[in-house]
Amino acid sequence: MPEFSEDVMGVVTERIEDRFQMPLADLRRAVQAAPQANPEATSVVHWYGLLAETQDALDTAEDALVEALGTHPGELDDAVMELAHRVNAAVTARDGRVMVVNYLLDPLAPGKRGPGAWRGAGPAARRAPALPTAAPALPGERGIPTRGVTR
Repeated sequence: MPEFSEDVMGVVTERIEDRFQMPLADLRRAVQAAPQANPEATSVVHWYGLLAETQDALDTAEDALVEALGTHPGELDDAVMELAHRVNAAVTARDGRVMVVNYLLDPLAPGKRGPGAWRGAGPAARRAPALPTAAPALPGERGIPTRGVTR
C-alpha cells in the first residue's frame, strides 16, 4: 500500500514546505545547523522524523500482512491476526503523529493565540476578572444596625 503512504507523507511534506517556504530537505539542514534559531521549525522537523519512522514501520507491517494473507488462504490463524493487529497499531501511531504535525503547523490551533484562546476568547476579552469583585463590606458599613445598639 505504498501509494497511500506516499499520499499521506506527501500531503504532510507539502504543508511543511508551504508553512516554512522552503523544501523539507533544506529545512532539515537548517534545523540541524541551528536548532535554537526557530523552535517551531525544530519541533516540526522532529515530529516529521518520528512520523517518517512510523510510516516505514507501517509499510513493513502491511507488506508482511499481505504476504501472509497470500500464503494462508481461507481461515486466518493467530499469526496472521497478530500481523493484522500490528498493522492496526501502526496506523494508529502514524495517524497520531500526523495529528501532532498538523497541530504544530496550524497557527490558529487552540492554545496558540494567547490566554483564553481555547475558549474562543481573544486576549483582550480575558483582562477583567470573570465576576465583578469588590472588598467585602463590614457589618457597620452596610447601614444595618448591629444588635443591641439603638439609634
